Amino acid sequence: MAFQSSVNPAQLTQLGQANLAGDTRALYLKLFSGEMFKGFQRNTIARDLIMKRTLKNGKSLQFIFTGRTKSEFHTPGNSILGDSNNAPPVAEKTITCDDLLISSAFVYELDEVLAHYDLRSEISRKIGYALAEKYDRLAFRAIARGARKASPVSATNYVEPGGTQIRVGATTNDSDAYVAANLVTAFYDAASALDEKGVSSDGRVAVLNPRQYYELIQAVGTNGLVNRDVQGSTLQSGQGIIEIAGIKIYKSMNIPFLGKYGTAYGGTTGVTAPGNVGDFVGETLEDASGAQTGINNDYGTATEFGSKSCGLIFQKEAAGMVESIGPQVQVTSGDVSVIYQGDVMLGRMACGCDYLNPAASVELYVGASAPSTF
Repeated sequence: MAFQSSVNPAQLTQLGQANLAGDTRALYLKLFSGEMFKGFQRNTIARDLIMKRTLKNGKSLQFIFTGRTKSEFHTPGNSILGDSNNAPPVAEKTITCDDLLISSAFVYELDEVLAHYDLRSEISRKIGYALAEKYDRLAFRAIARGARKASPVSATNYVEPGGTQIRVGATTNDSDAYVAANLVTAFYDAASALDEKGVSSDGRVAVLNPRQYYELIQAVGTNGLVNRDVQGSTLQSGQGIIEIAGIKIYKSMNIPFLGKYGTAYGGTTGVTAPGNVGDFVGETLEDASGAQTGINNDYGTATEFGSKSCGLIFQKEAAGMVESIGPQVQVTSGDVSVIYQGDVMLGRMACGCDYLNPAASVELYVGASAPSTF
């Protein structure tokens, strides 16, 4: 039998083809899409904790609030034509979609050939992380703003409750934010405030800085938050505290925390920076008011937020997120790829967030006085 010196291209196994036909890289692009969504979903927590609505064929979405009405005894013979004060009062809250939010990278084809790892998969995850980070930061800023606001319903004699701010600790030191006993007391105060304002107990959550969360875990032997039988696994896994006063606890680097995202080291915080921290010492809050390019809602300036906010407790009605374009992936191909010998990988979404029901928002703070309203 004669030795075959070359392989017929039609006999090659094309792992990137769909059903042995068409583009030989078609299935590789689907890998990128899946990885991007995985990166987004694993790193965003706000999306499932607040009200989320899809926005179609419009620039904004209207949310309607109805205030309370009252009851009265009926007088025999009198007609029933509704409350004399025209109750319940009605108000609205409108959330506008911000401009297109994107994260992109150019992948040079030769780099893909030379790389010993899956270059696209790694980049796609980072694109998902970037979108998720911005999503969470905007949502948490909106909730913090709501905690400092009055209710949209403000009709005379029918004023609804507004947001809540609760002090953590009793000193003027930022280090109060890391004391487990202070946090536990603040949680019970927050639960009481939400009960008093008629906020549903369903969907109550808290988002803390990671160091606060781990301080709570280290104190499980004394604060009664975890059953004695599971204390060992709780301390070792770092995920043992499920809830306090019916409030489920999450940790995030994206809440406004002492004027930063992340952790504020040094000063009066009581936290010493670990060695070789690089850039992970806390990112200063940026200005994100409606005056900034691309932003059509008001997420507050860095000055307005101040440096004393140290945690959020809220119910899902606290804020709303409208999405006109959910997390999507776009990748160049064809002539563009030939000209540039590579592909642009783009993750995008269009959304907007704002507070809805201030009564459902609680902001934790340290210091002698609460952060001022916006």
